[in-house]
Amino acid sequence: VACGKRFLFFSDGDWNFYWCSVYTARSFFSVDSGYRLTDDQVINHFPNHYELTRKDCIVKNIKRYRKDLEKDGSPMAERDEHGRYVHLDFIPVTYVLPADYNIFVEEFRRNPSSTWIMKPAGKAQGIGIFLINKLSQLKKWSRDPAKGNQIPHTKEVYVISRYIDNPLLIGGKKFDLRLYVLVTSYRPLKVYMYRLGFCRFCTVKYNTSISELDNMFVHLTNVSIQKHGDEYNDSHGGKWTVENLRLFIEGTRGKEAADKLFDDMHWQIVHSLKAVQNVMSSDKHCYECYGYDIIIDNALKPWLIEVNASPSMAHTTPSDRIMKSSLINDIINIVLPPSGYPDVKWNKSPSKEVLGKFYTLYDEELAAAEARGERDT
Repeated sequence: VACGKRFLFFSDGDWNFYWCSVYTARSFFSVDSGYRLTDDQVINHFPNHYELTRKDCIVKNIKRYRKDLEKDGSPMAERDEHGRYVHLDFIPVTYVLPADYNIFVEEFRRNPSSTWIMKPAGKAQGIGIFLINKLSQLKKWSRDPAKGNQIPHTKEVYVISRYIDNPLLIGGKKFDLRLYVLVTSYRPLKVYMYRLGFCRFCTVKYNTSISELDNMFVHLTNVSIQKHGDEYNDSHGGKWTVENLRLFIEGTRGKEAADKLFDDMHWQIVHSLKAVQNVMSSDKHCYECYGYDIIIDNALKPWLIEVNASPSMAHTTPSDRIMKSSLINDIINIVLPPSGYPDVKWNKSPSKEVLGKFYTLYDEELAAAEARGERDT
């Protein structure tokens, strides 16, 4: 693979840089494989990335992170008069089924008019997702032999989250954001943010009618679903750049509101990574580009919906192709040392000149140095 002036070689069993699926990565790190990566090999997944990218694991880890901070008396774990976290309330109320089934039922009965969204914990692209607003719907699903589920004894793990039913709408349509985040190390934590994320729009105007509860063209923004809709537009793919979103927010809500929104999203990303930092295997051969999915409600509060370990690099439009080609190129430039060949002894501190359209979102070493400097002064 050629990348600028850098060349990476791949032949049978002889490689330096491997961009692979999570399943291939898992086989490399399997104890049974007996494979050991050498100092001149890097791979695009951390061994236990699922701590962040499985829907049940990220919820478990964020909840634990908040409790640990609370136990330590951290001001970040502050709660308001309703018991909600002031600074760390960025995931919807979520339960894991079947383990939390009884707890969920109690919560549902306390708020019987709410809508909830069910998702298989280990699947992507909108597969297996549905909405409910009655407990009987969940019970009917659990007894459906076609699903192979018998709550509370189902083998497949699901998460059920309170549905964000007041999303910010543009042109009457619901959308979410896909943001690209590159992590080159968890200890110390090094995070880079890509400037060219995008919004993904539903093809059908949003409404909360019960009759539309099963209409995924209204509720789910996944391109894999929306591209099958009658209103899908091939020319723009139902996408909008993050830059256009910021301009829209500035024009309708003001620059201060737009700046706060983006600061809040950056805060959520950093703390979601800190939530898994201590459980993630920070293998020196690894880096990972995550696809963060965020929904903004009509109060301009962002909600972290999920994190993808293998965000699609397939393109649906010419601009999509250019953006994703640039993304891959910039990732390679960041994760490789100046020599152009992998070296795990390198300190993973690329110069600003090679960041391309990425920028440093968080560098734990730099943050610690700055904190020391402030104390010294």
